[in-house]
Amino acid sequence: MRLQVDLLRTSFQMVIERQPNLTRIFYEVLFARHPEARQLFFRKTIEVQEQMLAETLSTAVDHLEDGPWLQSRLAELGSRHAEYGVTEEMYGWVAEALLAALARVAGDDWTPDVEAAWGDALTAIATLMLAAQTSPARRIESFG
Repeated sequence: MRLQVDLLRTSFQMVIERQPNLTRIFYEVLFARHPEARQLFFRKTIEVQEQMLAETLSTAVDHLEDGPWLQSRLAELGSRHAEYGVTEEMYGWVAEALLAALARVAGDDWTPDVEAAWGDALTAIATLMLAAQTSPARRIESFG
């Protein structure tokens, strides 16, 4: 799968300019739709979680063309999230909530092409993170 890097970057930049606290909206959506997810967030305050997610999203968008970096970093995140009790099903929850948060902030600029680009990117990210949970040596060519 080839990611639409330019579309992802421009749409992310637009959303962040409109709403720097995108991750706050993300967590509001996630917990409203899946209140059972809240139990996983006891190690750090929600404000710290929001900041960590914001930094991770920004860094991932900056490295969309660097497959080896993404594979390594997302494998680390996948392993860590498995230790926290994150299941495969929860990756879908996160993607759904992030798409909803992005769409809410983007408003009329959230087009089917933008949604498809983000859906593809979040699927690739989840695939790389989940691969680390099942087989740390497995390599996925999602970002080739």
